[in-house]
Amino acid sequence: MRTLITGGVRSGKSFQAESLVVGAPDVTYVAPGPPPDPEFDPDWAARVQAHRERRPEHWKTVETADLEQAIAMADTPVIIDCLGTWVTALIDELDGWDKTLDEWEPLLWKRVEDAILAMTAHAEDVVVVTNEVGWGVVPETRSGRLFRDLLGTVNQRFADDCDEVLLVVSGRVLRL
Repeated sequence: MRTLITGGVRSGKSFQAESLVVGAPDVTYVAPGPPPDPEFDPDWAARVQAHRERRPEHWKTVETADLEQAIAMADTPVIIDCLGTWVTALIDELDGWDKTLDEWEPLLWKRVEDAILAMTAHAEDVVVVTNEVGWGVVPETRSGRLFRDLLGTVNQRFADDCDEVLLVVSGRVLRL
């Protein structure tokens, strides 16, 4: 089963994702965001630490932006938390914040398609967490609009290949 869980920040997405695999004897938890740096961004470091502490000790955590490899190497159910941090890490990796899309967008979509292929080929359940974007104001900055547009399209691509899509709002789950 492939499940995409979307919703706003602090809506309960991660808790819902974890609850879907809590009965599995082993789980691979893929955290694809930028590595925490307490000196540069103490808030991000605290969020990552809170997620680490909430997970059961027997779950394997893989902190990497290489989703394809992380999924392929897992022999357990997989949680990916989350696509928003993954897209940020990819844009960082491709130096895309200051370049034109023509210079790096094909590389991003190759990574997206490779990750989706790995997800659909995985023999165990895969639960993908993402942020819902575009329900608010248009971001003022180019980087904000770029992120919103790319993540919205990445979300659609993953949803196309998932068996189920869940929307979490205020801790409540809606099946889409």
